[in-house]
Amino acid sequence: MGHKQSKLNSNQSSEKKNQPKVENETNNNENHNDTTNKQISYPVVGTESIMKKKKHGTSETPVQKNLRWGCDFKTADRICNYNRHYAEHSGYFQKKKLFLKDAEKCKKANKTMLFYDSNTGKPLYEAPKGRGWDEFLRESRAHGWPSFRDPEVIWDDVRCLKNGEAVSMAGTHLGHN
Repeated sequence: MGHKQSKLNSNQSSEKKNQPKVENETNNNENHNDTTNKQISYPVVGTESIMKKKKHGTSETPVQKNLRWGCDFKTADRICNYNRHYAEHSGYFQKKKLFLKDAEKCKKANKTMLFYDSNTGKPLYEAPKGRGWDEFLRESRAHGWPSFRDPEVIWDDVRCLKNGEAVSMAGTHLGHN
């Protein structure tokens, strides 16, 4: 089951990183979803309490300043912290030339890219895994925003609610399944 996630919700502040984290080879055995002999069923389901009202909407803090790829702070903050149903307009990520440039660098180097919680900076997705860059980008274009599959989700900090909403454990709205 693929995860259709909002591009805005998977950024890390450029104050922390201006470049995509690309240390992980596509065929690298490092796995952020280490289940350590546990049988996990995907998606990992969370409870509605994750999205209870907090200091800043559904999160304790606003999104980080200077988001990666030039994403708009106000739009990201509204979508991530004061919204449970919507996303940025379809195709927004395709207008972010820095994202496309970083994706091309990773593709040429046969590396994956980490996508971060825009509130906490924690890694939430590592893509592509189990598919190539062309397939990841083709599927993302078809959905209108980066689209992640279960093996690409870092389940330590991501949950899907029963209604299909994907959220971070910090209360960041990530999109819908």
